[in-house]
Amino acid sequence: MAVTFDRIVIAVPELGAAAEQYQQLFATPPFMGESLQGQPTARWGLPNTVIEMVQGTVGQPCVQGMVLRLPEAGPLDQAMPNAMELDVRICGGHSTANFRQLRAEAQYAGLSVDHVVLRTTDAQACIKLFSDELGVRLALDKTVPEWGGRMLFFRTGKLTLEVIESDKGGASDSAFWGLAYQCANLATVVRDLGARGVSVSSLREGRKPGTLVATLKSHGLGIPTLLIQPAT
Repeated sequence: MAVTFDRIVIAVPELGAAAEQYQQLFATPPFMGESLQGQPTARWGLPNTVIEMVQGTVGQPCVQGMVLRLPEAGPLDQAMPNAMELDVRICGGHSTANFRQLRAEAQYAGLSVDHVVLRTTDAQACIKLFSDELGVRLALDKTVPEWGGRMLFFRTGKLTLEVIESDKGGASDSAFWGLAYQCANLATVVRDLGARGVSVSSLREGRKPGTLVATLKSHGLGIPTLLIQPAT
């Protein structure tokens, strides 16, 4: 079963204003349309997934969920019931394929999604959903107390779902938390972002040896967002 990340879904209370911020981030106007559920949307195509921003009944912007693509799935999104009540869906990728083919102006190659962060109190439920039921490869399972606790890394299609398990919170507290984007030359990206009015922290060494990282300070909708230059 070949599974990849089709779309990362970001819910916002006011689509127009939020899309303007991400347009500065991606230097590309989105395609404005509707989701398969009929919600107003803004979409950007990145090399390894699609960012789908939806108008939602939320108090503040958040990573609402993700849609994974399975070749054998149908054209419509299908919810994956799970004990954590996460918004995780599967689809056949038809909508994204059409979007990439017909909306070249909304594709941005300067950044790809490196990883999505999910915080949970139940790592085993994550393994059951993403590995056992969806077939996403569990690339690493380790405990690092100084980084927050037990960490799981599910990887497919050059994109990682990073799960951080903590014993803080309720029995079923699980939520998508943050995003990290990857680029080939972080210094150049930070310079270009600054020219567009986007504020970014100074560059620093990442946790992984040889990487450089910077934190997005504006135009990230309040969602924790990291920029990463991988090790060469």
